[in-house]
Amino acid sequence: MPDFRSPEFLIDHIRHTLDFYAPRDLDPSGGFFHFFKDDGAVYDRRTRHLVSSTRFVFNHANAYRRFRNAADLDAVRHGLAFLQHAHALPGGGYAWQIDWHDGRATVLDSTQHCYGLAFVLLAHAHALMAGVSEAREGLEHAWDLMEQHFWEPRHHLYADEATADWRVSPYRGQNANMHACEAMMAAFEATHEARYLDRALALAEAVTGRQAALADGLVWEHYRTDWSVDWDFNRGDRSDIFKPWGFQTGHLTEWAKLLLQLERLLNAQGTEAGWIVPRARHFFDTAMSRGWDADNGGLVYGFAPDGSMYDGDKYFWVQAESFAAAALLAVRTGDASYWNWYDSIWAYAWERFIDHTHGAWYRILTPQNQKISDEKSPAGKTDYHTMGACYDVLKALGK
Repeated sequence: MPDFRSPEFLIDHIRHTLDFYAPRDLDPSGGFFHFFKDDGAVYDRRTRHLVSSTRFVFNHANAYRRFRNAADLDAVRHGLAFLQHAHALPGGGYAWQIDWHDGRATVLDSTQHCYGLAFVLLAHAHALMAGVSEAREGLEHAWDLMEQHFWEPRHHLYADEATADWRVSPYRGQNANMHACEAMMAAFEATHEARYLDRALALAEAVTGRQAALADGLVWEHYRTDWSVDWDFNRGDRSDIFKPWGFQTGHLTEWAKLLLQLERLLNAQGTEAGWIVPRARHFFDTAMSRGWDADNGGLVYGFAPDGSMYDGDKYFWVQAESFAAAALLAVRTGDASYWNWYDSIWAYAWERFIDHTHGAWYRILTPQNQKISDEKSPAGKTDYHTMGACYDVLKALGK
């Protein structure tokens, strides 16, 4: 096994993953391709999803900041142009899914998702940090849309989705708010405007504090319009990858990571938040005790309120967010047990998830660690999670 804690290993792994996508990910006619087989072959050249369109901008922006390859900076501008033109809707938002053919976009799904806007904000923030000054306008536009149509000041949380003409649905969810917190921290780092850090803190306190107190101290996914817990939404339905039922192992560890990143930013501003580290440890420790598959290795997707396993499949992003959280906890607390978890998660992923021949990670494995298809990266998966986790560990290590 490699030395998973080595900065050289992490940087090499980022390069290996980037090489799977670039330059085959870039569509000269606009944006990026979103569907890749295990060997990198593109199997759908037309369907474009807002999540992939934004995450590819994130990937190339971070690659440029690390490796200074001019092609990545060109790709960032290429991706932002596609967002602002191909995904743009008349009401000021962004289409969730489009068909791109002969240089023209046909809207397939015009639903306005706060989750999608969070990634629009994140993409522009990272583009701005990569030196693309014109990204500031798109960043502020995404903030304005979220503020005008989704922000609920009474709850300090965002509503979840709306029609193309901004009629908001009654569903409320934590997932959009978690990624909004991530995006707000990136926006603060890009602009140094206090409103973004203030909003990240408000979201973190609301989701991981007030809302978690309604669900045994953990982060539940689904809520009603008044932000009361909806224990039954999507129960038994595993088809909606953005709104899964149950406690999500990877969202608990992802929140642990985000909380520690938030603490670092707050401390730099002279603000202390003593609740953050105990809460991050509680989320991570619970995720490991309930989510780790002692028989087959790896972290399962989700567990029920009674602690029993609900979905035993292994998802790539769950492993990635969890090793990042483990590293940040190890660095922050000095507790060696978190490094042990880091090494264990990486060793499992190294053996089971990573394609050492073609690059990148497989998307989903069965509970017994078998691949379920040869579709490595359908829309939504750009290995933003896996490379992002490596960058997060490098930053925690001061590299």
